[in-house]
Amino acid sequence: MAAPAPTITRTSSTAAASTQRYTSALAAVTTLFFLWGFITCLNDILIPYLKAIFQLSFAQANLINLCFFGAYFLMSIPAGKLVARLGYKKGMLLGFVVAAVGAFLFYPAAAQRAYGLFLGALFVLASGITLLQVAANPYVAILGPPESASSRLSLTQAFNSLGVTLAPVIGSYLILKHLPTQATPVNAASIDVSAVQIPYLVIGLLLLAISFLLSKIKLPVIEHATASAGDAENTIDGKRAWNYTHLVFGVIGIFAYVGAEVAIGSHLVNYFALPDVMGFTEEQGGQKLAFYGFFAMIGRFAGVYILNKFSPAKVLAFTAVGAVALVLISINTTGAIAMWSLLAVGLMNSIMYPTIFTLAVAGLGRHTEEGSGLLCTAIVGGALVPMLFGAIADQGGLRLALLLPIVCYAYIMWYGLRGSRRASGETVVA
Repeated sequence: MAAPAPTITRTSSTAAASTQRYTSALAAVTTLFFLWGFITCLNDILIPYLKAIFQLSFAQANLINLCFFGAYFLMSIPAGKLVARLGYKKGMLLGFVVAAVGAFLFYPAAAQRAYGLFLGALFVLASGITLLQVAANPYVAILGPPESASSRLSLTQAFNSLGVTLAPVIGSYLILKHLPTQATPVNAASIDVSAVQIPYLVIGLLLLAISFLLSKIKLPVIEHATASAGDAENTIDGKRAWNYTHLVFGVIGIFAYVGAEVAIGSHLVNYFALPDVMGFTEEQGGQKLAFYGFFAMIGRFAGVYILNKFSPAKVLAFTAVGAVALVLISINTTGAIAMWSLLAVGLMNSIMYPTIFTLAVAGLGRHTEEGSGLLCTAIVGGALVPMLFGAIADQGGLRLALLLPIVCYAYIMWYGLRGSRRASGETVVA
């Protein structure tokens, strides 16, 4: 299925000039994907760090994911409306500024050693990233030939994975190395909070710097045709984006994918610390966590080719089956096999988000921004699924909790095989 083909306003009349502008715009937007991949993955470092400082249970520690990904649920639809009004570029610029404010709030939160302030800072940071997601994802999807939308978004997601790969390495060195070998209520009070303050100050400054540079780049203006009296004939009885069944099923697919990916990634450090897995310290586990993002990065670069050669829906189903198999292997083994099989799930995760996204927005036309907002709202799966995962882990252990991502991947398999098909009568709205 192809992504919608909007009306594009160009300042140049030549195809070569247009292609050059597309290339420059895609390069600029790719930096956004890298940075928010880095920031998002730092949550996987924050969870064991704050869990040690505040002596939290798994469920309590997952409030980090609840606040971070909960922002997607609360802010995505307003962000979609804001992007529709301001345009893609201004929406991204505003997202950078809001995210920077959230990063700066980590300084007073750490100084006060207040878990609630950390959660508030994460919510503000995530609100800015939500705005970036709502603006950038559909922009990439429609920035060029519609038939290559999935591979194009997979390419930008590959750089997102580069950020995910580097974050655990840098985060483990800067943050987790300050944790004691065994955190107790007594030594938790002596843990160095500047380990969090300095990295997030740097992140805030980088966000502002990239926002400034992006403001100086002239991006192509992409507009959808305005509504007309005849539009009702090109919609489903003149209804809204959520009346497209493949979009609705895609929203659930994004929920399941993000929930499964975050639930696994957020608990890998603790999983590797289990005596029957690897018995790692937090810093050692954090270093291995980088492979989760590394495998995803490899898969996304490969996806640029694969998604151009094979049906994106079938590739999606195949990777979902692979994820289920790898999680089952990890649950039923010990030692290095249990560790590497679960890390390899990152490879299966690699093309899921861009593929689900582009399959879901296919044919939405002028409803693309609204559809993007709905899809980004579903990223709340990264808040709710890990909370349930943590509750199960508190009661029955991490191995039992890993059955939850299997359910999520099973749905994604179904979406690739059946749910992504557009219903008869659904046509592209210009």
